[in-house]
Amino acid sequence: MIEARHLRVLRAVAATGSFSAAARELGCTQPAVSQQMRALEQYASTPLLLRTGRETRLTQAGEALLRHASGILAGLAAAEEEVAAIAGLRAGRVRLVSFPSGSSTLVPAALAAMRAAHPGVRVSLVEAEPPRSVELLRAGDCEVALAFRYPEVRGADPAARAEWDGLAVRPLLTDRLVGVVPEGHRFAGAGRVGIAELAGEPWIAGCPRCRSHLVEICESTGFTPRIDFATDDYPAVIGLVGAGLGVAVLPGLALASVRPKGAVTVPLEPAVQREVVALTLPDLERVPVVGAMLDQLAAAAA
Repeated sequence: MIEARHLRVLRAVAATGSFSAAARELGCTQPAVSQQMRALEQYASTPLLLRTGRETRLTQAGEALLRHASGILAGLAAAEEEVAAIAGLRAGRVRLVSFPSGSSTLVPAALAAMRAAHPGVRVSLVEAEPPRSVELLRAGDCEVALAFRYPEVRGADPAARAEWDGLAVRPLLTDRLVGVVPEGHRFAGAGRVGIAELAGEPWIAGCPRCRSHLVEICESTGFTPRIDFATDDYPAVIGLVGAGLGVAVLPGLALASVRPKGAVTVPLEPAVQREVVALTLPDLERVPVVGAMLDQLAAAAA
């Protein structure tokens, strides 16, 4: 097998015209140069050098190999530099997928810190709710996925608990859900409201996973919510509540970046929380740029 060290020796011999001069250039001994050239000629099955007195010249085969060696060694040097840059966080990329309320709260601070600490690293962002974000991670379409899940409710789909199996999980925060009611609603000034007390209200629901969990929670307290409107857009949910069209339950993150015009929040009883995490593949967790992104997300959550 032709190795890079063989090609470096060939190039040095061709440039200097002798084994001794090549050895000085390479910082090794003349016997080492001679040994490397013998190994290369043995692999090539043809002479690569002509030795006439003190002069050493390349044969036709040697010249052909040297032409390719220059490109190979240049490409290898470029590859080594690029890998070193990625390992040293001077270059590289990370593709991030986040659910919308994470994109508007955790992600901006994490991306700003990442850019300040590692300006050579490129980060891209697309939005997807779980389980789609987890599917993108497993398919290799991103390196980091922000995801969430709710505590298990009796009768819930057991497959949801296995969604993160085999993934590296970085816990970020616990996001408490709150009730959202119109201003002037009978519970608008309440210190706490039980979900069962909202049984007769029209509901505005959020993303599919949040809608599913809302139904599970309500049914566990003895009623099925009448969902009049459903939207993945949290500002739209708040707008509909503010217009007096119903009540809603939203994660705290969803309210952090929205001014609830015409709506007020009330604590829920019993308390309901969702677990927010950053996910990656176990092998990717050891990649410097991925580890740095996970660290910045954790710092933003803290």
